[in-house]
Amino acid sequence: MEEFDVAIIGSGSAGYVSAIRAADLGKKVAIIEHRDIGGTCLNRGCIPTKALLKTAEVYQTIKESKTFGITADNVSFDPDAIQKRKQYVVKRLVSGVEFLLKSRKAVIKSGRGELLDEHTIQISTGDNSERIKAKDIVIATGSEPALIPAFKIDKKNVLTSDEALNLTTLPKDILIVGAGAIGIEFATFLSTFGVKVTIVEMMPQVVPPLKDKKLANIIQRLLEKRGVKVITGTKIENIEIVKDGEVVSTLSNGDEIHTEKVLVSIGRKLNSDGIGIEKLGIEKEKSRIKTDEHLRTNISNIYAIGDVTGGLLLAHKAMKEGETAAEIIAGMDKKMDYRVVPWAIFSSPEIASVGLTEEEAKNKGVDVITGEFPFTANGKAVSMNATDGEVKIVANKETNEVIGAQIVGPEASVMIAELALAVEKKLSLRDIADTIHTHPTLSEATMEAAKDALGEVIHMVRR
Repeated sequence: MEEFDVAIIGSGSAGYVSAIRAADLGKKVAIIEHRDIGGTCLNRGCIPTKALLKTAEVYQTIKESKTFGITADNVSFDPDAIQKRKQYVVKRLVSGVEFLLKSRKAVIKSGRGELLDEHTIQISTGDNSERIKAKDIVIATGSEPALIPAFKIDKKNVLTSDEALNLTTLPKDILIVGAGAIGIEFATFLSTFGVKVTIVEMMPQVVPPLKDKKLANIIQRLLEKRGVKVITGTKIENIEIVKDGEVVSTLSNGDEIHTEKVLVSIGRKLNSDGIGIEKLGIEKEKSRIKTDEHLRTNISNIYAIGDVTGGLLLAHKAMKEGETAAEIIAGMDKKMDYRVVPWAIFSSPEIASVGLTEEEAKNKGVDVITGEFPFTANGKAVSMNATDGEVKIVANKETNEVIGAQIVGPEASVMIAELALAVEKKLSLRDIADTIHTHPTLSEATMEAAKDALGEVIHMVRR
């Protein structure tokens, strides 16, 4: 029986990063995967969706080329070619992760991992199985779309994101259940290529995690500008597949919506079943594996990281947990800090947030000061013909410490990093306002938003 210092079950964002970091810290590592190296993010989530969204962006830019003085007639698209490009991007990055693991001499074991005891894992593939031992074990089994029975998901007419990613024939119309990240990204992609999209969201605003009504209204307006019909504050009561190619969705207000497809973009199932944790007595809360600040379960040598531990189901959070778990196993004095976890939605324009919104801060009893700056007043955004949205910074009024920020606009996913650093390092509005930002860049909007909060904004009429 092979023995390892660390065995990791799952090779998604959390697992493969943990394996690489543990190997770099001198550990003999095995990583176990029953599907594709890279897990959900790389194969069925973050990366393939971004490849599709980039295609949509290029297509949209070409359609708007007259704005830039360029004439491009008879522009068309090929769904098969779009899928081939997506698959190329995924395959290239999967190969890259495999190379990184092998370069660290991490041993990749193909099969389904199941805990037999605190140090033994059985790896099964079809009729074959083997057992390995490890001093420390890391569970990184991730999540997958929840098959909610009420929505009658048949993966042909009523889809999860997994099936939607592989559409080679686009429907003429689709209803998307949920206006979170997945729903809005697919609405962006599909509407760009002429699909009639309706989004139904049970919460009173789109992007419920944003918790900023003004910015949510901006996002809804921009979706509607793209031709997307948005219905908020309404539940889906029933979905019936009338026949192949016709689905009837009944809303809580009594309306019926007939579409060719339905995409259910709510709910993720945490993959904590079937891996042997029950017989070891590893504690769960519903399907979430419980861990402490050191990412340990109630069994001291068994750790859990990534989606299977619940909370924010984000690849970059999972990666940080993977690094942290490896460092703790190697004896470093580390713990997981969740105070600052930025997130982004790769719509058009993009949406990003970190820390507290104005409403959240006020609900916590914090007296706040805010600064805002619209992209209509940013030179780079104007030159890009990408002026929708704004940067908003939230700070403690007494200390001017930046405690949160939200961005709707071009490259929001990139721009949020500066503000995440500001929240992490407890920087002030003055720190951002007094830092010279390159001109002309989108990031100047961040500087100007800080100046706005201080009453010193330059390229906008003062409020």
